[in-house]
Amino acid sequence: MGLFDFLKSDKKKAHEAAAEKAKEQREQQSAAPAGPPSTMGGKYVDTADGGKAAADRMGGPASRQRPVTHTPTPGSAAHKSVPAAPEPPVARSKPAPPPVTHAPHTPTPASAAHKSVPAAPARPAASAKKRTYTVQPGDSLSAIARRELGNEDRWRELYAMNQAVIGANPDLIRPGMILTLPN
Repeated sequence: MGLFDFLKSDKKKAHEAAAEKAKEQREQQSAAPAGPPSTMGGKYVDTADGGKAAADRMGGPASRQRPVTHTPTPGSAAHKSVPAAPEPPVARSKPAPPPVTHAPHTPTPASAAHKSVPAAPARPAASAKKRTYTVQPGDSLSAIARRELGNEDRWRELYAMNQAVIGANPDLIRPGMILTLPN
């Protein structure tokens, strides 16, 4: 007997066990007392009879069951068909006080507020000037970046800073253009 034959025999045993269980259930159902005759051939049960049978199984008469009420939710359609009840008028004797406004808190070295906020970056002094470069005949952005910035791969950074001066085409720079150099 091979491996697959072994698996087949397990499936066959499981199938036979399920068939035997179904047969036992049919025998139990046929032994149960028959209910009132139905117009559907005994296959379907009237909902009222089913409710009574369920109440009997739960240990009490069907009259003890409370009716289930449905509360409409925003997702259901039930709330759309019934108008909302008007809100009762609110009688106010005094107007609400205005909201209290406090002066903004200025952090001090002793408070913890200054620790959570990073310090503002220091601004360069007014005497420090921006570096500029005037384009010469035969220049390209990569040549200017190599000569002035030390790395020709920084031409994109140079173009980004001067896009308003250069325009949409970074290959088209004219002699006399004044470019701002990054620090």
